[in-house]
Amino acid sequence: MTLLSRRRFLAISAAALAARPTAAQATRWRGQALGAVAEITLRGPKKQAGQALRAAKATLRRMERLFSLYDPESDLVRLNETGKLEHPTADFLTLLQTSGEIHRATDGRFDPTIQPLWQTMLRHRGAPDRAALQRALSQVGWSGIAFDRSAVRFERPGMALTLNGIAQGFATDRVAETLAAHGFEETLVNIGEFRAGQGPWRVGVEDPEFGLVATRRLEHSAIATSSPSALPFGPSGLGHIVDPTGALEPSPWSTVSVEARTAALADGYSTAFSLLGRRRIETVRENVPDLERILLVGRDGATIELG
Repeated sequence: MTLLSRRRFLAISAAALAARPTAAQATRWRGQALGAVAEITLRGPKKQAGQALRAAKATLRRMERLFSLYDPESDLVRLNETGKLEHPTADFLTLLQTSGEIHRATDGRFDPTIQPLWQTMLRHRGAPDRAALQRALSQVGWSGIAFDRSAVRFERPGMALTLNGIAQGFATDRVAETLAAHGFEETLVNIGEFRAGQGPWRVGVEDPEFGLVATRRLEHSAIATSSPSALPFGPSGLGHIVDPTGALEPSPWSTVSVEARTAALADGYSTAFSLLGRRRIETVRENVPDLERILLVGRDGATIELG
């Protein structure tokens, strides 16, 4: 199991709770995608469910070929190795555009160019010396990536992307859209993040230290949860969600859970909010209408609900 595969602590606390009585049976599939456990639940005719699930799994394979850090043939790995990706797919460009929007909205705290700094933190167990830290920071910065339909390019040597803070959510959205295209509206997709179709569905939010801290009713919305201190880089105690400014300070939160219109937005903002204080999070939420509700769990277990 990779370090990032356990960064999410969402769990289904109950089965589907239908908003209206239905005779449709539930069909479930469980596997892995993008380093996370993947689960799909849909309600509808069994005969059509198999075809819809095959299409959903094909979508997952396509997402991995685009965004996986562990597949040597993925578009992301090829970009990181060569500094250039020619003729990127529409999905790759869409994810970069969304990442840029979240980057700007969160004062740069969401920054997929964090990968060189993340690797440095891992090698130094969360306590790099000044020279190593400065070298890594020189390779980080969203302004150093350029992209259009012809190519994605790094404009400084040593740069690399990780999309682990948003790709799972993006894949969740694409799978949900695939199922809807096959006629299934009552769906719950979990690829480290959740997106619900017609429901309602009940989802539990879990903190790695304090256990179940909330339950949520989802319908035509998504939820993502980040627990920054769950997987520290060695004895430093710093969590695996790294501040792109180089601030070596622990997150003020044990868990951050975000509900949004899409799983990609919920995923990206839950990552960024792990590095921001309450007042700044409130300001961002006011300025981003697609954010619906935020749950903050302090390091003492106290909870704050926004929205």
